[in-house]
Amino acid sequence: MSERSPLDKMLLLLFVVLLLHITPIVLLIVATVDSSWWNMNDNSTDLWFFHQYLKNSWIRHDIPYKDADADWIQAVQGLMILSVVFCLSSFIAFICQLFTLHKGGRFYITGILQLLACICVLCAASIYVGYFQPMMDVGVPGYSYILAWVSFPLTLFSGSIYCFLRKKE
Repeated sequence: MSERSPLDKMLLLLFVVLLLHITPIVLLIVATVDSSWWNMNDNSTDLWFFHQYLKNSWIRHDIPYKDADADWIQAVQGLMILSVVFCLSSFIAFICQLFTLHKGGRFYITGILQLLACICVLCAASIYVGYFQPMMDVGVPGYSYILAWVSFPLTLFSGSIYCFLRKKE
């Protein structure tokens, strides 16, 4: 068995870091735009509408959130959008720093942006579950909500890795 060259190890590390960064981006985008944050009987809700299905039909009636109850959902919408923006910005910063950072430098900007995405998704999911907690007996969290929570540790882990990762040539 032959020993891997340092270049092979660096390319493998770069692939793992890119995969660890792209996965939360995809999860956050799907969680933000998809329509299954909370499921109740024949109804579901997401960040934008309450979806009511007509009885014995595939026809869906989308009801926007009422203005009186809109504060909490607007906070969740804004935080989820910010998490996607921070995560995408972090990816762009990583690519830029990959080519401009001097040898031995750390990816602090990338890590901080990724940690900001982590904080935003944590706050958004926490606000959302705080609102729906009293309704646990009539509904269950949907897969978009679960994807948001799965993206939280991934962004936390990747943000931490970026803060400690050094550029080598």
